[in-house]
Amino acid sequence: MPAPIVLPRLSWGAARSPRHALLIHGLGSTGALMWRFGTALAEAGWHAQAVDLRGHGSAPRALDYSIAAYAADLAETWPEREDSWDLVIGHSLGGSAATVVAASDPSWTKQLVLIDPAIHLSPEDRQTVRNSQERSFADPSREAVRAEHPHWHEHDVELKAQSAQQVSRWAVEQTSVQNSPWDVRDAAAQLTTPTHVIGSDPKVYSIFTGDLAAEVLAANPRIGMSVVPNAGHSPHRDNPEATIAALHLALGER
Repeated sequence: MPAPIVLPRLSWGAARSPRHALLIHGLGSTGALMWRFGTALAEAGWHAQAVDLRGHGSAPRALDYSIAAYAADLAETWPEREDSWDLVIGHSLGGSAATVVAASDPSWTKQLVLIDPAIHLSPEDRQTVRNSQERSFADPSREAVRAEHPHWHEHDVELKAQSAQQVSRWAVEQTSVQNSPWDVRDAAAQLTTPTHVIGSDPKVYSIFTGDLAAEVLAANPRIGMSVVPNAGHSPHRDNPEATIAALHLALGER
């Protein structure tokens, strides 16, 4: 088991709320970029906390960037004064790491929501992710982010540019190198926690789609799925209103 590190946190909502959620970002991002989920949950009466994963944002750097290492950190992340999370939301890399933790410890969270999770990456997906990260490192400015994503909220433009400046490039590169193959399908099949996938529109770009999605859903009846239209791999930035509506439906709140 990899040695865990303590992850820094941001929070939204009243700390005394009876419902606690953990938000986990994707590769090359930061906890701050989960702000759409944080604000929506806070408005619904939750206390939401987002972490910076190892090597990202202000989190400590390390040598191990396997999914197992990311999962080891998350496994040590618990809400204050509570025995488990009421909800964990994981995007992309965060979704794969959260899947590993929830499969190994069903008491970690009562519900799991995965945002276009990186359950299994094909060589084509790995190259697409690599190209995206290289573009971010080549020009980590607001102007470059805005040019590539003109419809994003200004917060997302600002925070995405900031995340590219804060993240360890070596950590991002090693996350790809150290996870070959990238595959947590066995963990997904073992989940006993109620799980919902909010997928991206394959007409735009999606990692969790097609035969992979069909295989994972067929292997575990506890996993459900909805798709956000007109949204790519980060639906909470591409189509936030529809993504938050899908989240509320998954939680049975609306």
